[in-house]
Amino acid sequence: MSSTATDVVRLLTVKGETLAVAESLTGGLVAAEITSVPGASKVFRGSVTAYATQLKHDLLNVDAALLATHGAVDPQVAAQMAAGVRKALGTDWGIATTGVAGPDPQDGQPVGTVFVAVDGPVAADPGSAGGGKVEALRLNGGRAEIRRESVRSVLALLLKGLAGEQTGNERAQDTERNGGF
Repeated sequence: MSSTATDVVRLLTVKGETLAVAESLTGGLVAAEITSVPGASKVFRGSVTAYATQLKHDLLNVDAALLATHGAVDPQVAAQMAAGVRKALGTDWGIATTGVAGPDPQDGQPVGTVFVAVDGPVAADPGSAGGGKVEALRLNGGRAEIRRESVRSVLALLLKGLAGEQTGNERAQDTERNGGF
């Protein structure tokens, strides 16, 4: 269990909010990391491992035309996966991973191309965190390293969103530095 996963579970618990996960290249590793934290059952509702491209459409409502045009390794696909799992599992927050862990390229994308996404509540306060955020990653290493770093990155992105919701002026400064989250 990572300290990031522990912090995510702690913040969700304090806020009384829930989380769902949609995974492709990580194949359940994000859900495993979260559920390794004692007390995760208070905030973690479940996950969908949509490894096959068709399942991203069938289970997570990712646009079929987007998948046909761009393939599964795309920032919009990651965003729609996070929003889709959030809606499907009825949670406050949804996170998603999609990418190429190797050994071969996929959908015209090289090994190490990863997109992680967070979809959260949109608050009435225009300075608040929430909504959607996608981060593009270019990772080095073997398949295991790429998958581990994808888990770390999506949890860090979620933690940023959760922590950004918690503070006032620090949140506004973080929003400017990090492109709107």
